[in-house]
Amino acid sequence: MTAVSPVLDPEATIGILGGGQLGRMLVLAAARLGFKCHVFAPNPDSPAFDVVHRVTCADYTDTEALDRFASDVDVVTYEFENVPAETAAFLAARVPVLPDPAILATTQDRLVEKNFVAGLGIPTAAFADIPSPGKLKAAIEHIGRPAVLKTRRFGYDGKGQVAIKNGTDPDAAWREAGGQPCILEAFVPFEREVSVVAARGHAGGVECFDVTENEHRDHILKTSRVPAALSERDAAQARRIAEIIAQKFGYVGVLAVEMFLLREGELLVNEIAPRVHNSGHWTLDGASVSQFEQHIRAVAGWPLAKPLRHGRVEMINLIGREVEDYRRYLNVPGTAVHLYGKTAVRPGRKMGHVTRVIGE
Repeated sequence: MTAVSPVLDPEATIGILGGGQLGRMLVLAAARLGFKCHVFAPNPDSPAFDVVHRVTCADYTDTEALDRFASDVDVVTYEFENVPAETAAFLAARVPVLPDPAILATTQDRLVEKNFVAGLGIPTAAFADIPSPGKLKAAIEHIGRPAVLKTRRFGYDGKGQVAIKNGTDPDAAWREAGGQPCILEAFVPFEREVSVVAARGHAGGVECFDVTENEHRDHILKTSRVPAALSERDAAQARRIAEIIAQKFGYVGVLAVEMFLLREGELLVNEIAPRVHNSGHWTLDGASVSQFEQHIRAVAGWPLAKPLRHGRVEMINLIGREVEDYRRYLNVPGTAVHLYGKTAVRPGRKMGHVTRVIGE
């Protein structure tokens, strides 16, 4: 287990692994509280580099660079879960790393994560371990079609996923997934996709933001709306699930739990993200504290804030060339534009987002 960091004073330095838009927004939140940040990322075009004074541009396996980074910071956190677990463990031997690297290792493997959630008695879609194409055929017979074949590691925004429909050849699906260890999940006929962004502090207290309803386009989050259109009973259960997971992990920081709401009212956990999350971007303008500030508070040992939502809020991702239309939002009342400073526009790439507070 990683060491627990002391309560940090303003002007302490927070190290962030990863320099994407999430790292950028963490840096901005930390600066508002008086903290300095040092970002470590391998890509020289990392958006977070534009808003921070101290950067290390090096590979996550560069132990000399990691050692220098550790000596310059008071605590380390990360902006995305695909930071190598070995990198987090290396740093944890030198400086507190939050959330704990053991959590990172659990959430980097879909099978391990699913077994963890199921072990808590929390429902998930039916799933099976698929180490080989032969196992896939047997699992399809058991779980049925439609189903989804997912790589166990390094998947996001639909990457590493193959739909298993009537007529899909298992061997072809296995090859499309890269011929690597996978997990097969039953297709879930859900009513809504929802998520809970929650924070847990050093002392064990948990604060949840309001349940968010999410719509995806081509496997990428397009729109989030708060509050989600579900009953208070279901909303309370969703928050309770997130709290159970955070407490069982002994988590410190912000995490997101993505869930499916079935027509019968049952909630199934889909994925856990051990970091600030796209579906929590609405908190930047729609709540009294953002998910980014809440994460900084947690890893710095500060008390968590009590999130208060300002009204009904909508977040729209600007994906690919949609970012070129950002001006159309600039004069819309109650609307804020957030651009990530990415230089290359590519299909499917998140270039920015817009938040709208649209009434009570």
